[in-house]
Amino acid sequence: GQALLARLASEVLVFDGAMGTMLFQAGLAPGACPELWNVERPEVLQAIHRAYFAAGSDLVETNSFGGTRLKLKAFGLEDRCRELNEQAAQLARSACPAGCYVAGSIGPSGHGHVLEPFGDTPAEVCYESFREQANALADGGVDFLAIETMMVPDEAVLAIKAAKEACGLPVMCSMTFQYNAAKGVDRTMWGTSPADAAARLVEAGADIVGCNCGDGGPGRVPAILAEMRTATPKPLVAYPNAGIPKVVGDKAVYDLTPEAMAAAFPAIVAAGARIV
Repeated sequence: GQALLARLASEVLVFDGAMGTMLFQAGLAPGACPELWNVERPEVLQAIHRAYFAAGSDLVETNSFGGTRLKLKAFGLEDRCRELNEQAAQLARSACPAGCYVAGSIGPSGHGHVLEPFGDTPAEVCYESFREQANALADGGVDFLAIETMMVPDEAVLAIKAAKEACGLPVMCSMTFQYNAAKGVDRTMWGTSPADAAARLVEAGADIVGCNCGDGGPGRVPAILAEMRTATPKPLVAYPNAGIPKVVGDKAVYDLTPEAMAAAFPAIVAAGARIV
């Protein structure tokens, strides 16, 4: 992880792409638990990781986005949290070539909107859930932790602090922003600006900050990064989705083509992104 941070001072590194999309193509049923495939279909995960490295990725993420105890509880798998996360890390590690890296994916707990005092989930419960997952991913062999698709800054801060306390690995944290066309601004679901979000994430201990997904697609990313840059000199990351999909039949269809997606990245790199 420290070698990765050193490289970001002078290089732009390439992340992998969507994990969910690849799993659905491999036959994962809608509504099923993706993390369970780490033990039931490990060969599928290894093939996905290898394909991304073969395509040119410098970094891949583990299949553990929904791997907190709080999130796994919906599937009755909360007591298998360590097993599923450790296996996710080991699968990615086994496919990782020399000079490349594995990021331990940590997504929202699913309880960020109901943290006390607004709901009934104590912050300590959320914190411990993130800490448990981070420990398992670290023990499985990840190089750093990628806390991602966060919509609630308070939850992101909890996750960063838990991850740092758990293992001491470098921590990346990316928020999801929505574009308010009427006002011409990007904000989190709770109204936080990119600059304020970046400042809070860095204060909590994040080593890399940025944005991922969001309804603006890649077109909004340069403005988001430019605003974040005013708040921190830390390395920036950006991995937008291809806008918001349309549901056609039983499938999610994205209008943005791979070529149009690629064409957006020179501006993203020019805005300061070191991981894309």
